[in-house]
Amino acid sequence: MGQEFVKSALALAVLASLPPASAVAESDSPSRGDALLEEIVVEGFRGSLIRAKDLKREAVGTQDSIIAEDIADFPDLNLADALQRIPGVAITREGGEGRQISLRGLGPGFTQVQLNGMEALGTSSSPMDSRGSINRSRAFDFNIFAAELFNQVDVKKSFAASMDEGGIGGTVNLVTAKPFDYGEFRVVGSGQLGQNSLSDGTSPRFAGLVSNTWGDFGALFSIAASERAINEQGYNTYRWRQLDAAGSDLSALPADEQDMINNKDLRFSRGSRYSVFENDQRRLGTTLALQYKGDTIDLGLDVLHGKLENDRGEFHLQSRGYGSTALGCAGPAYAGEPTCARLTEIEYNAGDEVIFSRFEDTAIHSESRNQFADTTVDQVVVNGTWQASDVLLVKGMLGSQSSDFETDSAKVYLETFGDMTIDYRNDRFYGSNTYGFDPTDASLFRYHEIDLSQDAVENTFDTVKFDLEYALDHGGTLRSGISLKEFGNRSASDKLNNLLQNEWSEGSVSDLVDPDFVYTNSAHRRQNWVSVDVDDVLDYYKISRSIPGEDIVNRVEEETLGAYVQYDFALAFGQTWLRGNAGVRHYDTDITSYGTLNDEPVAVTKQYSGTLPSVNLAWELNDQLLWRASVSKNLTRPSLGALSATGTVTNDPASVRGLSIVAGNPGLEPFESINFETSLEYYFDNIGYAAISYFDKSIDNFILTETYLIRYGDTGYPLNFLGTVDENGSPQTADTLYTVIQPQNMDKSDISGWELSFQRDLDFLPEPFSNLGIITNYTYADGQALYRNVANSGEDVFKNFPGLSEHSGNFTVYYEADSWGARVASAYRSDYISTVEAGNSEEDERGFHGTTYVDFSAFYQVSEQLKLTFEGNNLTDEREEQYSDSSDRLYNTTVNGRTLYLGATYDF
Repeated sequence: MGQEFVKSALALAVLASLPPASAVAESDSPSRGDALLEEIVVEGFRGSLIRAKDLKREAVGTQDSIIAEDIADFPDLNLADALQRIPGVAITREGGEGRQISLRGLGPGFTQVQLNGMEALGTSSSPMDSRGSINRSRAFDFNIFAAELFNQVDVKKSFAASMDEGGIGGTVNLVTAKPFDYGEFRVVGSGQLGQNSLSDGTSPRFAGLVSNTWGDFGALFSIAASERAINEQGYNTYRWRQLDAAGSDLSALPADEQDMINNKDLRFSRGSRYSVFENDQRRLGTTLALQYKGDTIDLGLDVLHGKLENDRGEFHLQSRGYGSTALGCAGPAYAGEPTCARLTEIEYNAGDEVIFSRFEDTAIHSESRNQFADTTVDQVVVNGTWQASDVLLVKGMLGSQSSDFETDSAKVYLETFGDMTIDYRNDRFYGSNTYGFDPTDASLFRYHEIDLSQDAVENTFDTVKFDLEYALDHGGTLRSGISLKEFGNRSASDKLNNLLQNEWSEGSVSDLVDPDFVYTNSAHRRQNWVSVDVDDVLDYYKISRSIPGEDIVNRVEEETLGAYVQYDFALAFGQTWLRGNAGVRHYDTDITSYGTLNDEPVAVTKQYSGTLPSVNLAWELNDQLLWRASVSKNLTRPSLGALSATGTVTNDPASVRGLSIVAGNPGLEPFESINFETSLEYYFDNIGYAAISYFDKSIDNFILTETYLIRYGDTGYPLNFLGTVDENGSPQTADTLYTVIQPQNMDKSDISGWELSFQRDLDFLPEPFSNLGIITNYTYADGQALYRNVANSGEDVFKNFPGLSEHSGNFTVYYEADSWGARVASAYRSDYISTVEAGNSEEDERGFHGTTYVDFSAFYQVSEQLKLTFEGNNLTDEREEQYSDSSDRLYNTTVNGRTLYLGATYDF
């Protein structure tokens, strides 16, 4: 409360110090930004840095931008990879490229993404459950689009009333090219060919642009297409579990070790598997821009289409006994009797984790998975401005966007029994297995089961905006506007598991499918094993990938009416300028969530509204020094998964969960935050600046999954879902206590941090070193939330926000001469939590270790038209290590190899 009072008092004191309207400078006084933009003559990477610096300086709130001077000139091959160079931005990766971003320590769901000025949502997936699989949040998946489709990305970290609410972390606006950006006839083509060190195939990329203007009218068409051969390999577990022997023969172990196992004092890794994830990825994007630019009217039509297709193969060699460990009994074996593993040797560490184990006759599975995962995004935006008079500007925007995601998966499990060792002694995060048989001998395996699954996620946005800007006599501007957004989300899921599980115990793989399909873990040449062609198996057994029956469908429909008033001003104080805006935004949101409760359809409605005040100031103290300060209130709406109305009431006290309810919560309130930030920025005469920034966000209504006891009658669910008796044998009534696992709005939380940025041409050095330059930044973020009943322990624990890396930073060195240039860039983020577990006793949290990625790019300008390029990504072949529990146990480790691209761009 004290911090919020100080922040508000500071903002009010600054506003109170402003002179009356008569002291405001005349509107015809030129701004320093206009002069700077007119002076830009530098092209290439330096030119993009200059434009980005000027956009940052002229903004009132805190903003960073990325500019592409021409097609294929985006500084990275992937949008998320480029965004990670911005202070405060850290990314998650999928298959070696960026997927989602965290901004200033807040996870991907706290950043609002806009395409050409309208809110958008794009959904993709990961083949790994440990990485969340299908995106069911509001986080935007940046890997859907090729970077070549965009020529500007703005990251707005502070909030103003004229902006759409929704991004506590910030707002990212992706902007496609317009014909008057070039102002003349242009035909540009770019091509690249890439090779990954772990993949056999090549990765071609192509981008092209055609643009022209005819007087007041212009048209532009662009296309970007690429294919990637991805091979991500590693070793992973299904977490670690305390288990007893479950029928395993422990007689070879000392008595004390047998007792520790039977008393569940030791933790065994589950799965303990070598893994390979292959993906043939195809990406296509097109844009069409039509523009009319007259004396008083500017009209535009922007059409965008994006498609991401993933044809994935997934292969594992894993232990699949009791609790997915190598313990226990499985079968029947070939002789018709269950086979029970014999544990002959173990070693465990100080954390009672079994880091070495030797088994005989344990169950071992080879898993082969074929998955198709496709995303299609379409957007149409009509926008226009009309200078109705010398003092009145009218703006309008009408847009529609859709994102359709579909996935189709089939798994085939093979089974065998044999001797095996599991060893974590040499590398805690990359286990090593040995086998007492040949895992490439198909005759030793039999079929075990087939699993099918299909999922779909559809997102739609329809938006209309209308804005007025009125220039006041004293030079200020009064802005107001109204907007209506309709958002819809539909998700469907269906599964069919354990097909033929009990029907094919006889007959080996070699009897049915080509036995030569053997997979090699080529990243480290550790192990080969037999796999199958999934489609061949399905064809042989005449199994259709279509799943009969009704899908499990969830729908969220959201309508928001917004309106704002904002006053923009620019004041002269002697030789200094104070620019700023102050305003308030009002929103009114109606939500309806549709789902099923114990297979019966349900619909729940929710309404909330509020006002969001904001003040942003930028004081130019002299020609080079600028001070900023912002105070605002903003919100982020709950994730789509949390708003689900679908739930399950388990009314059998003898079930695994007992009397329980697991459900979403359509009644959730949005996250709300009071934001304060201030910065001091020094701009060098040529390229570059130095800045230090402090930010603080006080977040209310933090959403966490809570486990609690409640009278069934207080849940609001129908009484007909009650069972017959409780655990004491008494009849169930409205007073019967049920355990509820559900997202809830919880306590306040606070996140704060510092950003340091430095960007500079080293033109003071003697030639040829004067062509060098440095870009570097560092962000420190600190924020914790109180999590309830962590790991089902009954204890409440403070832990970091999901997605928060306390330390992140970038360092880039570039060299650019007239005809050639090169740069080396590194990006670092420290450890971060991805999930805090409430009801799972196996772990209290899971997350990722820190990473440092190093990339390289170079170009040579052969002629005015022809430019050759060379790029290298992930030069150090960085390991992505995912941990389980704060005790830091292995969950998943993968590498995805180095990728090199050779290309050319020709300007016709």
